[in-house]
Amino acid sequence: MSLIEEETIVRIAAKGDGITESGQHHPGTVPGDRIANGAVISRGPHYVEAPCAHFERCGGCQIQHADEIALTDFVTQRVAGAARGQGIEPENVLATHLSPPGARRRATLHALRTAQGAVLGFREAGSHRIVDATECPVLADNLTRLFPRLRAFLGRFADKQPVDVMLALSDQGPDIAFTNLALEGLEATEAALDLAREAGLARLSLDQGYGPETLWEPEPVTVTLSGTVVPLPVRTFLQATPDAQDVMVEDARNWLSETRMIADLFAGLGTFAFGLSGSARVLAAEADRAAHLACKAAANRTGKSVFPIHRDLFRNPLQPDELDRFDAVLLDPPRAGARSQIDQIVKSAVGRVVYVSCNPSSWSRDATVLCGAGFKLRSLRPIGQFRWSTHVELTSLFER
Repeated sequence: MSLIEEETIVRIAAKGDGITESGQHHPGTVPGDRIANGAVISRGPHYVEAPCAHFERCGGCQIQHADEIALTDFVTQRVAGAARGQGIEPENVLATHLSPPGARRRATLHALRTAQGAVLGFREAGSHRIVDATECPVLADNLTRLFPRLRAFLGRFADKQPVDVMLALSDQGPDIAFTNLALEGLEATEAALDLAREAGLARLSLDQGYGPETLWEPEPVTVTLSGTVVPLPVRTFLQATPDAQDVMVEDARNWLSETRMIADLFAGLGTFAFGLSGSARVLAAEADRAAHLACKAAANRTGKSVFPIHRDLFRNPLQPDELDRFDAVLLDPPRAGARSQIDQIVKSAVGRVVYVSCNPSSWSRDATVLCGAGFKLRSLRPIGQFRWSTHVELTSLFER
């Protein structure tokens, strides 16, 4: 075999592979590692031993072998690179925020009953095979401590089809929702109630194919958003970590501190609306009915200046004459972005847009439309809320 010239890994690519200056991808490497003949010949200063025993098999994390500097650089380059790839130069790139280990308060695990008992964890990358997790340094301890109880329960009562286990932390404690789990008979139901009681769950629900049904909820389950207690419906979206949520809301507050009328689009439970309502009147538009009703209930109870409306912004975006009533717009859309709504914003008189995104690709597409209509990207903050994952997020401010 002929020798190939040695190369150095210069950055981490979008899917987590290390990449050399010549464009060669090498899984499991980080900047500074030296490569020859497709193999690592020396590790650089940014390589660390993965903290989780399941890393490399579990599909939940891709870059646990990168130190804090390499992780920060990866998140920063993914976000800033998405803008620059469209010819958009941010005037100000704020410090990248990384969520710490053990901060994640929601996740969906997968489980399967086998002859040896249940396996419970995330799936392997590119596979339906479930990695039986004994630890997870990403999740909050209050959630990982539930693994043995969940495994024992599902080993007794799950069918032979996979079960999804949605975990979330509410104000009252852990909230668990099973999907594809049918409990047959009194014994199974009583065992589920015992699980909820002994594990100190805030709520236990299951979906047997007809939508979620709550089995256990000693008191109404809530989540506190910017000091406002909001009902938490089953399986409703929450930002994955409280620390990243706080950074996002604070950015929005700083950028919109002088505005008095704000349209919060894709508002969810009111994560941003309640944070902005101290100095402004906020319209909170949301398509998911359960989230909309929870936001409305909290607004009515507290008297906050939040005015929820139930509206599908993909099919029925706010029109220019509606948007013209507002000083600013805040968007936090799903991964697909907000193309239809952006098209209406650029036709309106709105001069300030705060765009929070969980997908740099769809965000950069929408940012190109905004900039083409005279907006400038004033500020951009990369956010690594899903630690050790290639999934990155951002906050941004556009003005014209």
